[in-house]
Amino acid sequence: MLRVGLFTEVYHPVVNGVVTAVDTLRAFLTELGHEVTVFTPRHPEARYDAGVIRIPSLPLPTQSDYRLTVPVLRRSEIAHRVAQLDVLHLHSPFVTGWMGLRYARRYGHPTVYTYHTQLEAYAHYVPFEARATRYAASELTRRFANAVAAVIVPTSAMEHRLRELGVDGRIEVLPSGIDVAFFARGRRRQELREAMGARADDRLYLAVGRLALEKNLDIVVEALAQVRSPNVRLAFIGDGPERDALEALVRDRALEDRVRFLGALPRTSLPDYYASADAFLFPSLTETQGLVQVEALAAGLPVFAADSPQNRDVLGGCARLLAPEARSFALAMEAESPAVVSRDEMLAAARRFDARSLAARCAEIYQEAIARLATPA
Repeated sequence: MLRVGLFTEVYHPVVNGVVTAVDTLRAFLTELGHEVTVFTPRHPEARYDAGVIRIPSLPLPTQSDYRLTVPVLRRSEIAHRVAQLDVLHLHSPFVTGWMGLRYARRYGHPTVYTYHTQLEAYAHYVPFEARATRYAASELTRRFANAVAAVIVPTSAMEHRLRELGVDGRIEVLPSGIDVAFFARGRRRQELREAMGARADDRLYLAVGRLALEKNLDIVVEALAQVRSPNVRLAFIGDGPERDALEALVRDRALEDRVRFLGALPRTSLPDYYASADAFLFPSLTETQGLVQVEALAAGLPVFAADSPQNRDVLGGCARLLAPEARSFALAMEAESPAVVSRDEMLAAARRFDARSLAARCAEIYQEAIARLATPA
């Protein structure tokens, strides 16, 4: 049994891909018999969780659910918990991650870092010159990744990306997992299709995730505007800073009767929503993995994705890969049959991301890091 500390810059009640990945890893490591503690910034809306240590934090100066960690671990109630760990798994190169790294060095623990986010793709959130911000983000990633015992990347494309940035240490390709069986239980339900704005004979396209600029979701709205058939519909599940702009674009293109915004929904309801659509749209080029693509495959939902190295790694030939522009998506959305492969083949592709087996391999990476630390160079 390992005692594992997961250090993450963001956790519940925030909803995003990193939170989902950390949550799933925590659940399956626990199921495998390991003791897991999450260290994360304190959030005013967070509920009590016995397995979560909330670090003092401050609100960010911008409108955001994220918090700024105050990197002080009071010895009486937090630091001794770190001292008792066997390994620290860092999920951010920001303040929480560096704090974890500092305490790991103090107590002689090995550290592992999962590269969840291409930080340079998020330069538009920082009020500084974009090129300088991208350079700073790349430098932060390189320095942090070179400071840990091993870096976990979800795709081979991201291993290549880190090598380009100058990361010269150990890199392990290990995707973030999902509960494949949970999403495979999704069932098509007409009332959900109606909630997403589709009638029985309509073709319904679905996008799930954070509504943010870097997700390129304006592409699929523009694509729908180019689709000639009035029976093609689009639904968004999720929320985020780009929602108002997307809704304005829908109004500008006179698509109000063909597009629905459902907002954030309970994760437990997602399998049936996936299964009730006709195809899944994923125009993003900035993901390191894109968990929602795997969830769609597990639910038997054909995927139309922007062509990128990481999306190719994830989808494994079981999806339509398209140029990241509206016309390509529009032509694909007009096709009579969205499926590229059978449902069984989609499910087989999704099983490569089985969370239990991936958590077991993650535990092996921990053990290897512990062994290397214990062995003199």
